[in-house]
Amino acid sequence: MVNVERTTAAVDALFAAVLRAGENRTRARELLASGIDESTLAAVLNRAVPVAFLEAVAGVSPWSERPRLLARVVLNPRAPRVLSQRLVAALYWRDLAEVAATMRIAAAARARAESILKDGLNDMRLGDRVTLARLATPALLPLLLADGEQRVTEAALFNARLREEDLTTALRREDVRAALIEAVAASPRWQRSYAVTLALVLQPKTPLALALPRLLALVPRDLRRVAFDTTMRPLVRAAARDLLDRASGPA
Repeated sequence: MVNVERTTAAVDALFAAVLRAGENRTRARELLASGIDESTLAAVLNRAVPVAFLEAVAGVSPWSERPRLLARVVLNPRAPRVLSQRLVAALYWRDLAEVAATMRIAAAARARAESILKDGLNDMRLGDRVTLARLATPALLPLLLADGEQRVTEAALFNARLREEDLTTALRREDVRAALIEAVAASPRWQRSYAVTLALVLQPKTPLALALPRLLALVPRDLRRVAFDTTMRPLVRAAARDLLDRASGPA
């Protein structure tokens, strides 16, 4: 408790000093050279500080060489758009994901963060891709849904930002991976989605053991679509016709 109180007091004291310095760039630099520690500075950067202080952090060594601190600058509500865009390229992937998902940040900075993440996906470790899949923005999710590792696709399916229309689009792709089909079929969240069920039935790569039981969930209109679509697999078409015949009863 004592350590927490001391830490809070240090943060409050630095924050008060930063506010007193205002937009004085010289005073901001002096504060950064006053022997503060990184955790205290990071906590202060989570608060609404003057622009001069944000610019000083981004320009004064060693703070300007600490990606975690630069992320706090970018995420600060008072960070100028130009400054945020300049710093984005120096951030770690986890901070880039937070920037991309933070709506108060300028759209250009969010888009830049997403672009960097897209370019770096192939170089990310499996565990990092799994973590990213859980918190990625919609712009990144199609790439993560196309990942060959089932752990990544399973994580993406739990992402609260994943929209039904984006998932069905991914399932309709000719190059859809088996990992995605299997993960969706096993997902409690998406088993309740009619659009996803239909997409699985219509996808030629869906194993018959997964596609055929889902015919039972289709409404007659979609059963007829399956039954008379010559591009569908013969066994799936035949099963759909059989269900239609049963529903219509004896002539």
